[in-house]
Order: sequence, then C-alpha cells, then structure tokens
Amino acid sequence: MSTNPPSLRPDLAPAARVDDSRRDGQPTIGMVSLGCPKALVDSERILTRLRAEGYGVSPDYAGADAVIVNTCGFLDSAKAESLEAIGEALVENGRVIVTGCLGAEPEYITGVHPRVLAVTGPHQYEQVLDAVHQAVPPSPDPFVDLLPASGIKLTPRHFSYLKISEGCNHKCKFCIIPDMRGKLVSRPAHAILREAEKLVDNGVKELLVISQDTSAYGLDRKYDKNLWKNHEVRSHITDLSRELAQLGAWVRLHYVYPYPHVRELIPLMAEAGSNLLPYLDIPFQHAHPDTLKRMARPAAAARTLDEIRAWRDICPDITLRSTFIVGYPGETEAEFQTLLDWLDEAQLDRVGCFKYENVAGARSNELPDHVPEEQKQERWERFMEKAQAISEAKLQAKLGKTVEVIVDAVDGEAATCRTKADAPEIDGNLFIDEGFEDLRPGDILTVEVDEAGEYDLWGRRV
Repeated sequence: MSTNPPSLRPDLAPAARVDDSRRDGQPTIGMVSLGCPKALVDSERILTRLRAEGYGVSPDYAGADAVIVNTCGFLDSAKAESLEAIGEALVENGRVIVTGCLGAEPEYITGVHPRVLAVTGPHQYEQVLDAVHQAVPPSPDPFVDLLPASGIKLTPRHFSYLKISEGCNHKCKFCIIPDMRGKLVSRPAHAILREAEKLVDNGVKELLVISQDTSAYGLDRKYDKNLWKNHEVRSHITDLSRELAQLGAWVRLHYVYPYPHVRELIPLMAEAGSNLLPYLDIPFQHAHPDTLKRMARPAAAARTLDEIRAWRDICPDITLRSTFIVGYPGETEAEFQTLLDWLDEAQLDRVGCFKYENVAGARSNELPDHVPEEQKQERWERFMEKAQAISEAKLQAKLGKTVEVIVDAVDGEAATCRTKADAPEIDGNLFIDEGFEDLRPGDILTVEVDEAGEYDLWGRRV
C-alpha cells in the first residue's frame, strides 16, 4: 500500500510486469521498457512476436540470453536514464539490443555504449526481431510454446493500453517526438476494435486509449469507414469511442487535444451507465498566449476555459487531467502568474508539471531568454502548491459520496483501488483498509468515501 506522490512524472508507463514461465532449453529474452505507455505497447508487441517464435521472456538479466532495452527520448533526463539502463544491462548481461525513441539517434547510443549488439528506432519491430535472431537464434517447440490469446501483456491483467495511432502532425518547438516517430498514422478502426474485443474477452476490465494525438485519430485516413459487426464505423475518435464503450470494459481517453469535435465525446460520457469514462487527459502545456506561441501551440487559453465550462455543463462529473511546462524560454513572471490564474479558474482535477529542459534537436533550444534553473524550481514549487490545493479541495468534496472503483492490488494492509477519475500510476488511489481481504485485482465495486488527502481517498465498501 502506498500513496500517490505529487511529483510523479506524468509521461511514464507503469513498471513492466513479466511472466517468468519458460521450458528447459528455451532461448530467453529480457526486456527493459522505459518511457511512456506508447513505448510499453511497443514492448508488448515485440515480446508477443518473440513468444510466437518460441522465445521465453525473462524478468531479470541473469536468466536472459540477451536483453532488449526500449528507450525514451522525451527529455534529456529521460535520455540519460535510457543510457544508464543500457549500461546496466551491459554490465549485468553483456548482450544488449537497443530500440525505441532514442534508437532514432544510433550514433548517440553507440558513442557511449559501443558494445551494444544493435540499435533500432521506434516501432521498427522487424528490425528488432532480426537483431534478436542474429544474437539468439530461435528454437521453437510448436507443441509447447503456446501464445496467450491476448498476446504478451506487461500491465496487470485487468487493464491494458490500446494504441490507436503512431506519430504526430504537431510541430511544438520543445518536442522531438514527431522527428522520431513520424507523422500521424492511424490504425484502421476495425483493427483497433478487434484488438480491444480480444482484450476484453481475455479479462481486461479497463482500456486506456493512447496515441500521440488521440483526437486527431483518423485524420490521415480522411475518416474512412470500416466494416465492424455488420455496420460501418468511421476512423474518427467519436465513432471509435462509441464502439469501444459497447465492449463491456471501462474506456479511458489519454492525450486528447481540445479540438472542437472533442465536444461530441462529452454527451457519450454523460450517458447513464456509459463505459466511456468521464475523463479527458489534455496536454494544455501553458495558458499565456505569448508562451503558447513560442511553443508553437494553439494560443486560445480563454476559449479553452469556455470549452471546459461547456463540457462541465453537459457532464458535471467529468475529470480533467493535464500537463504543463514551467520555465519555458522567455517565460516572464507575468506569464507564469497568468498560468496560475488560469489554473485557479480552470480548476483541473489532475495536474502534472515539468520544468523545461533542453532536448537535443528541439527548436526551443535556440530561443532567447532561457529561465535560470533556480527560477524554474521556484515556479514549479508554486505551481504544484496551487495544483495540490485544488486537488485537496476537490477530493474533500467527495466525502460521503459513493463511487465505483476498480481494484489494482491487494496486500496485507489494504486494497489499492482507483475511481473512474483516476488513471493508473499518474493519478491518485482509493484505499479500502477494512473488509478487503476477499477482493482481487480487477474487481469493480461501490465504495463510500470516508477520508480524503491531497491526492488520495479512503473508503469503505457499500
């Protein structure tokens, strides 16, 4: 049992969980998966392909014939973390294949770690498999090596990330992800729905929809129509969300830009008994129009407040999560104060915050008037103090209310659960510390909230 730390980085996926079942003589690959949920899905796909070819999966270095490190290149600190993980894998195992976002810069990796066996970029699945085949030849046993129907999952059995597209068409100056992952490429709607249905059939209770820009889904396909269960479904986030909600699991939307058509989702969330959770994860990044222009992002913070009010009028229970950057080059005290004032007015439920970092290759590096580190830290602390106060007040307002929760874990102290307002890892928890012994991960039950903290709730079963 642990409470949610307020400084948790909002770009990270849950730690990968690996099943250590293998047969005698089976070639075995280890996996270190860093970065965001999109990278975790890539890791799952790689391991699923390897398991289909007869490889085992090892949860540790010692039991693996080689190790794949799926890297992150989001921030310079994330790059450093990736290089450290590669170095650790080399020391502990010695046979290391690198993939993921940082793999788009192979010379950067081999310059530090020349002993790696191969370097591949993001979602280059075939190249990763080729590198594994060369390092550790497959030795399949078709009578023993059975692949789970849902593939290899690195998340707990009761929730799963569902990636609907790759890449991004935005050109934000602080971000190099589009350079690494390319422009928007959406999956066909029927392929997503088929995967989601298979996951639900195999016990998944919550689908977390992810991409680089979820609300742009289908734009590159010109919102083409796909046949699904004897009717047509557009490759459009509204149609996709409606269909996903019919599968019987909770559906949670992440990385949603506030385009005008997002308002079409809100009535679906407000429907009684809807499985499309009243939750939007929207990367606002800042609120001052001049800062947003320097970021090369839409600079309509005032209109965004109007949109938030309209969403809440339709769906009063909607939970809004966002991420912000403080200390962006050129950010003045007045601009930062505008952000604090905007946050006061927006009253967002869940908030994450980064201190700006230069990232090699980002256009923001060349902007003038970079903010000193101590000033970034001071602004981050003021921002988080404001966000924490808003969170605490919102959670206090839940006292005495009954809410549905999903159980994530059970130990000797309590059942750790989440409400519909909480995504795994990045949001808060609800703890049941009495009468929880018969609960299991994935159970969904009703709870009355009887205690509230700054980020977490406690409750009793109803």
